[in-house]
Amino acid sequence: MATTKTKKKSIKKASKTTKKVNKANANPSSRIANNKSKIAPYKPKKNEKYMSAAMKKHFIAVLLLWKEHLKEEMKKTFDHLKTKGETYADPVDRASQEEEFAFELRTRDRERKLTNKIAISIEKIKQDDYGWCDSCGDEIGIKRLEARPTATHCIHCKTLDEIKEKQLSG
Repeated sequence: MATTKTKKKSIKKASKTTKKVNKANANPSSRIANNKSKIAPYKPKKNEKYMSAAMKKHFIAVLLLWKEHLKEEMKKTFDHLKTKGETYADPVDRASQEEEFAFELRTRDRERKLTNKIAISIEKIKQDDYGWCDSCGDEIGIKRLEARPTATHCIHCKTLDEIKEKQLSG
């Protein structure tokens, strides 16, 4: 009888932990997108040249804010891993904790790669290469850059790349 109660408590505790993790990390990109939206989308002025100084300044601000947000999230993760580094006697609790940590580390690894892309985008702005497609040399477009500030291809080239990738993989 006591063993059944203990198992039920362990399962209940593990499901609570999973719910917390799922709730906190339900959609990390939406948190990031919401953070980027603290800066209003850029509205080009009439007859304004593409990638003018004002546009570059806007996108640098967006990229730096995004990078800062990612750094804060990484710090929270490391703090969480340090404080929650308990070892549980129950294998179910231990497995649940390991799964939670693995999920957080995968998310942070994706964000680390994104931080590198942000740094590359900032460097491209400084070199006057930002906003131009790497494949065809056309404008990427303000709306696409607002949606994905680290974009390196225009929508047409990106679509072609995705079609080619789909054909090769399947």
